[in-house]
Amino acid sequence: MTLTVLAVDDERPALDELTYLLDRQPDIGEVYSAGEATAALRELNERPFDAIFLDINMPGLSGLELAGVLTNYADPPAVVFVTAHEDKAVDAFEVGAVDYLLKPLRAERLAQAIARVVAARENPARPTESPSTKGPVADDVIPVEMSGVTSLIPRNSISWVEAVGDYARLHSHSGAHLVRIPLSTLASRWHDHGFHRVHRSYLVALPMVTGLRTQGSTTMVSVRDNGASGSVELPVSRRQVRELKDRLIRDPMRQFRTGPSGVDDGTAR
Repeated sequence: MTLTVLAVDDERPALDELTYLLDRQPDIGEVYSAGEATAALRELNERPFDAIFLDINMPGLSGLELAGVLTNYADPPAVVFVTAHEDKAVDAFEVGAVDYLLKPLRAERLAQAIARVVAARENPARPTESPSTKGPVADDVIPVEMSGVTSLIPRNSISWVEAVGDYARLHSHSGAHLVRIPLSTLASRWHDHGFHRVHRSYLVALPMVTGLRTQGSTTMVSVRDNGASGSVELPVSRRQVRELKDRLIRDPMRQFRTGPSGVDDGTAR
């Protein structure tokens, strides 16, 4: 199938480059362009598009806001973001983006995104699904850019996360992945999805916790990990100890065996 696509960017040189690269792709039939989101909406209302390739930071309506509007369409185009901002990846996938490309754009990386669009158009969502049902699915993955390829890391595969300045390192079944997302942001968004910030530098997945150990005034939490030892111990700040215990006890999938001090002895029933 050949695709009819819309390119959107408020910077003319970037828009010209994007339309040029799209036009050279064999799976692309027609390429339309718009210099800002309002013009893009006019184009979208005039004809159907298979995909829209758009920047995020634009005057007026942003790319993320435009993508949010598209979720209300009966047959929305696939959304691919093309941006210089690495830190908006989570937001992009939360609105159902098919891919997230970083500038400067490379032809081979664009071809991968187009292949994903083709796959999405050939295998559309079931009729019973609505845009509102897609949100949790998108939120279940974290996009990770490695060597120009975006991989999607399932949130439920992540055992723990550590802060690395303005970045966060995700420790998952597939290894460690550095993403440009502050730990505080992940802690806030994932709190209701079974994650707990045990320390200013660490966030843990409660289902992955295997025990707590207290020695003197120091409490450590054991978390299943993909490393050679199979587990890792992370410090728990004093003010987080009680809340962590409470959340672990309230977890209906877990019953902890505790010692005299009320701290888990490292086994779960």
